Amino acid sequence: MKLSLPVKLLGAAALVALLACVPMVADSYRLSLAISLLNYTVLATAWALFSGPTRYVSLATVAFFGIGAYTVAVLGEVLAWPLVLLIALGIGTVVALIVGLATLRLSGVYFVIFTFGLAELVRQLVTWFEVNITRTLGRYVFLDITTDQIYWQLLGLTVLVFVAGILIRRSRLGLALRVIGDDEMVARHIGINTTAAKVALFVLSASFMTVCGAIMAPRWTYIDPAIAFNPVTSFQVLIMALLGGVHRLYGPLLGVVPLTLLFEFLLANFPNHFSILIGIAFMLIVYAIPNGVAGLAEKLLKRQKKESAP
Repeated sequence: MKLSLPVKLLGAAALVALLACVPMVADSYRLSLAISLLNYTVLATAWALFSGPTRYVSLATVAFFGIGAYTVAVLGEVLAWPLVLLIALGIGTVVALIVGLATLRLSGVYFVIFTFGLAELVRQLVTWFEVNITRTLGRYVFLDITTDQIYWQLLGLTVLVFVAGILIRRSRLGLALRVIGDDEMVARHIGINTTAAKVALFVLSASFMTVCGAIMAPRWTYIDPAIAFNPVTSFQVLIMALLGGVHRLYGPLLGVVPLTLLFEFLLANFPNHFSILIGIAFMLIVYAIPNGVAGLAEKLLKRQKKESAP
């Protein structure tokens, strides 16, 4: 039975209201875990907004996340918080626009390699600037922003990224991107401006990642380039999105919840083997569930309907 749009909206509003109450009842550990869940939900969903329909695998997540975090580290104590977030958003948008225009003509493994290199390039540039210009490496972040406020801001950003995903999938841009994902050459032949469509969504995706990094920055009292631009973040987001499934808007969420809990357990018990275990998890997911949990569930439902049909 399909639910009507008003019922769906009412259910979504009730869920958001319920989630907004988490800081009022959760202890510090559970609130920290909830913040991690929202953080990765935003990053994985934003990643899937671009990579899902286009099938371009990006490893630049941490580049934009780190830009947001470092903007707060530099400007957080001298400007008002809303203005800092707007500046971080502006910087992330400009960088994404430049990168998108320069690289989205690439595809396949070339795009993957470039985006991985981009994250490392940004980290090295920030390191060079800190060492040679500011004569320091790393910054302390002391802002009057509580963990409750971080949670609520991330919850608001989560709502925005899902709303953006719904609007895009129902728009001409969403249709154009799905055609591009199926066959980019065909998309060009039928008159779709493939470069403009890909750049637009890449910029939107990167903007969410940048603001997410900015919101998360006050959680750390100290930030340096190795922390803000840790490449493991990009791989974690990729694994979560692939596990959940990138062809459905809710798909990444199905990967975020179990893997966030798994990563918390691995970091607490196997900190020296964390990267190796992430690699093993990635290979198992790609091999065993290539279409993610959402794709597997849909396949099973279709099979069940076919078997039950007279």
